[in-house]
Amino acid sequence: MSGNGDSTNAGANGISAGAGSISEQPLADEAATLNAGRRLGVAATTYEGGLVIYLHGELGAGKTTLARGFIRAFGHEGAVKSPTYTLMEPYSPDTHPEPVSLGHKRRIHHFDLYRLAVPEEVEFLGTEGCFRPPHINLIEWPERGGDRIPAADLRLELIAAGRARLLRCKAESAAGNAVLRGMAGRP
Repeated sequence: MSGNGDSTNAGANGISAGAGSISEQPLADEAATLNAGRRLGVAATTYEGGLVIYLHGELGAGKTTLARGFIRAFGHEGAVKSPTYTLMEPYSPDTHPEPVSLGHKRRIHHFDLYRLAVPEEVEFLGTEGCFRPPHINLIEWPERGGDRIPAADLRLELIAAGRARLLRCKAESAAGNAVLRGMAGRP
């Protein structure tokens, strides 16, 4: 089903990825949330540029679970913990025995900005170089970063619906559209 009203564009997973589209996908449980993150990550592995992905949702909505699926799609096999206390967790898929072959070092930075008192505190997180291509940044609570973080390529919102969730995706750039099309299974 598509938030832009064009259900004929929906892929096999209920994701529509037309230019500027908003797509929605129901997620029945944690496993479905992990799988959605994995599919998004697989789509992102084919995009060689940098990405900034905003993760929106209330506390406990599943933002870190979605990020865990995304990061594991890049070959990370270790723990993916919430950066609630560390504020940023870096992951280097190039350390995996079979790294994603992009011809360069690519890092994934998972931020949780919930505890920031003011946007200026982003500068104390050691973000120099994080936001440059080819790196990928998953940012929970991006509104707390204000103008100290780059604009999103893709906005993901998890909306509680009882025990289930609704994942709403909105591409904000050509890069975001490319990843969303990849998640929908379209070139």
